[in-house]
Amino acid sequence: MPKKTNVRLFLIAVALLLALPSYSQKKSKDRSKEAPPTTLNTTPKLMVGIVVDQMRYDYLTRFWDHYGNGGFKRLVEEGFNCKNNHFNYAPTSTAPGHASVFTGSAPGTHGIIGNDWYDKTSGTSVYCVSDTTYRSIGTTSNTGKMSPHRLLVTTITDELRLHSQMRGKTISVALKDRGAVLPGGHTANAAYWFNGRTDGNWISSSYYMNTLPKWVDDFNGSNAAAMYKKPWTALKDMNSYLQSGLDNNTYEGLFEGEATPTFPHDLPQLWDANGKYEMIRATPYGNSLTTDFAIAALEGEQLGEDMDTDFLTVSFSSTDYVGHKYGVNSKEVQDTYMRLDADLERLLKAFDKKVGKGEYTVFLTADHGAGDVPAYLKDQKIPAGYMTWETIKSELDQFLEFTYGTTEIIKNFSNNQYFLDHDIINNLDMELGDVEEAIALELIKYDGIQEVYTARQMWLNDYAKGIPYLLQNGYNQKRSGDIFVVLTTGMTNYGETGSTHGSPQIYDTHVPLLFFGKGIKIGGTVTRTEIPDIAPTISSLLGIAFPSGATGTPIGEVLETESQN
Repeated sequence: MPKKTNVRLFLIAVALLLALPSYSQKKSKDRSKEAPPTTLNTTPKLMVGIVVDQMRYDYLTRFWDHYGNGGFKRLVEEGFNCKNNHFNYAPTSTAPGHASVFTGSAPGTHGIIGNDWYDKTSGTSVYCVSDTTYRSIGTTSNTGKMSPHRLLVTTITDELRLHSQMRGKTISVALKDRGAVLPGGHTANAAYWFNGRTDGNWISSSYYMNTLPKWVDDFNGSNAAAMYKKPWTALKDMNSYLQSGLDNNTYEGLFEGEATPTFPHDLPQLWDANGKYEMIRATPYGNSLTTDFAIAALEGEQLGEDMDTDFLTVSFSSTDYVGHKYGVNSKEVQDTYMRLDADLERLLKAFDKKVGKGEYTVFLTADHGAGDVPAYLKDQKIPAGYMTWETIKSELDQFLEFTYGTTEIIKNFSNNQYFLDHDIINNLDMELGDVEEAIALELIKYDGIQEVYTARQMWLNDYAKGIPYLLQNGYNQKRSGDIFVVLTTGMTNYGETGSTHGSPQIYDTHVPLLFFGKGIKIGGTVTRTEIPDIAPTISSLLGIAFPSGATGTPIGEVLETESQN
């Protein structure tokens, strides 16, 4: 081969080798355009968890035409609406509800089996967040001696704090102590609740701090609560309140000193006879005051101002107080939700201004629903009614005396659960399971009782649906009772005015679940979701560990895909 040809081939080979890196780089750049870096989590500056106490799902649809564009409608139309969302346990009450929302689990796991419950170790009734080892902060009364020590697992607020090496803040706000303490978890920087009576101040516990921050002292010193000592009048023309019943009826309760349960409710005139500042709780003004304080917390705690996600929890408690007094079909409930809608708009606007649109994420749900007033249902020819545990006790005592020779075999009845005296049963040389079953078979005979289950059934079975599934999720082996009673649908042992909750019936379990903001799709679903799904969904959004007892499943439809991030 000629020498010139060899040189030419050599030069061509060198040129090809030199060209390879640029080709490789070009290909790499092309790949980067095709596949952007994977996004593992969403990083809002502020995470907000809102719980509306005693909010049925149909309050969204029933009062929809009365809502403005910036509150509930904004959350629904610019967020994601889970229309078939339910509690997956009983009893459905405030403390278990808040604990379940933020732990991603049910009472069987997190241990908050009621607002109060019978403690089998001490033989006394205990309150869910009471803790005498701590001092009240902001009051000389005992209303601040609270902590989350009875909560057995972590919350999403705890996990976010741990994830950020405690740099991200958690602040919890509610009129009710349990509505603030439980969402904040074990690691909250602060939880604040309202101390009414003659104080009208926001307080806390030495579990969180030794003194109130200056911004809280300033808020209390501003007499913000006193601004709501004014008549509760209808927000709009009462003739437009077509989504609720008559204003004057026999299904509603009264403030002390009132002759009829009708608008206007004159707070100044009724003030002293109804606990002074405590009265605000049972009006929509309690929600407005909560909103005022939450916005002050946003400013005072400088939430959402750095790269570590902060968490603000807000529980609106007045909806529960109003529902208990007036019932779910009352004009007072309608007016309360219309006013809450305006408060939500104020809160979202504060987030827009302080944190920035698109820089925060919100979820809104409830801690339980509520049933209609049985007297009202009966008048509409719908099966419903009242029963008293005293009547059942009289019949049951006769059975116990005849069968076992003593009524002391039952130590306590609370949260629709019977707690048996295991020592007496042992002394009678009887099997606990046999006694449970015998008493359950007796109870099922009584009017007003729909179903009865035993602790032995909770231990031995794995229920997947229906009422036993709900009872089993609410059953904690160490804390719950031995026999569980379910009242017939529409039946209650509550007073004859106002609404209540606590049952496994669907009117107590079906509640809203809305997601809104950064990392959230716009849309909705009618696929069943459950309250314990909330915490895993938020954990997945933030890319943090699930709470330690989480049993729920992330709701994938809610979250934006990686390409959308």
